[in-house]
Amino acid sequence: MQTQGLRKTVRAMWDEVPFYRSRMEDMGISPEEIGSTEDLQRLPFMTKCDLRDSYPMGILACDTEEVVRVHASSGTTGKPTVVPYTRNDIRTWEECMENCLRTAGVARGDVFQVILGYGLFTGALGFHYGAEHLGAMVVPTGGGFTGRQLMLMEDLGTTVFTSTPSYALHLCEEVRKNGLSDRLRLRLAILGGEAWTEEMRDRIEKDLGVIALDSYGLSEVIGPGVAMECPLRSGLHPNWDHFLFEIVDPVTGRVLPEGEEGELVITSLTKEAMPVIRYRTRDLTRFIPGKCDCGRDDMRLERIKGRCDDMLIIRGVNVFPSQVEAVLGKIDGLSLHYRLDVFQPNGLKELNVLCESECELEEAAMAKMEKETLKKLHENLGIRVGFKLLVPGTLERSAGKAVRVMKVA
Repeated sequence: MQTQGLRKTVRAMWDEVPFYRSRMEDMGISPEEIGSTEDLQRLPFMTKCDLRDSYPMGILACDTEEVVRVHASSGTTGKPTVVPYTRNDIRTWEECMENCLRTAGVARGDVFQVILGYGLFTGALGFHYGAEHLGAMVVPTGGGFTGRQLMLMEDLGTTVFTSTPSYALHLCEEVRKNGLSDRLRLRLAILGGEAWTEEMRDRIEKDLGVIALDSYGLSEVIGPGVAMECPLRSGLHPNWDHFLFEIVDPVTGRVLPEGEEGELVITSLTKEAMPVIRYRTRDLTRFIPGKCDCGRDDMRLERIKGRCDDMLIIRGVNVFPSQVEAVLGKIDGLSLHYRLDVFQPNGLKELNVLCESECELEEAAMAKMEKETLKKLHENLGIRVGFKLLVPGTLERSAGKAVRVMKVA
């Protein structure tokens, strides 16, 4: 099934997408030479730049008349990456999302609240249609308006919600502040859209009384629905019927042995309008071999550690935001609402960590916590960084992805 999907995808790209055909010709490869999934490594990579350079729909492997919908991801160059779908693509997406939600433990009878922005962004509609297809009651609240979100959670008896991890953390604050924990029926939180740590998961699960699961997807590939954690939380179960996965060295592109950490590369097998072949996601993860205790024996993906381009080089030392978050999450009294300010005073980059306390503290207690946090950051990162403890509510809250890194002049 995977081989048939791969050969069909390669043929469509060869016939309909000139830039990819040209790359295959440069490498001396024709579609007839792709006989099985073992031939995947012979094919050229695709990158985000390829999609941007083909704006709006230069990578279209079907007739324009067959496109029934477009979504888009945000663009750092001013133009978004446009992702077209045929009618079959929409059905495939629903199937992928239904598979993922079943993996998470969502069932008919659940009340599923979608706390993601509706529109060009793929997240909200992906979860919406997947949950409806499964038979759950969908509450399409969209992003923001936290008071209304919590009112509907209580009044409609929401059992499952999806949002970004940072917004779930904000919900925790408001639930505590308003004493709502005993009045909610939540049991599952399905979170994605940004990297998050086990420390943040522990905080969300404790404050909301839920099992918090990681969801993985990319707009360029299909949207959410690529992989999902099961309630045992021991890795993401991918949709192997629809995608092939590789882990490669981020610098050389060499395929890495099973179990080694590297960059995730995805090939779509069933997408019609805009297939991707060996798409470099820039996300860092590894394969987890062996059978999951949930009973599934497919190879899993470790939760995304971060992105290759998220890595900060501070005075010659590689630092990921997730490493900082892991340290902050282990210190009692810190809220995990944080920001990393990067500045370059004398040619070398420096890092200043800002983080809110969970509650108002007296000056002496704040000074003690700052000293403790600075010590822990130094021990875990191997370099000295700045740290500033902030009072609760100082940093801006976001209904979408949180801004974690700021460049300061």
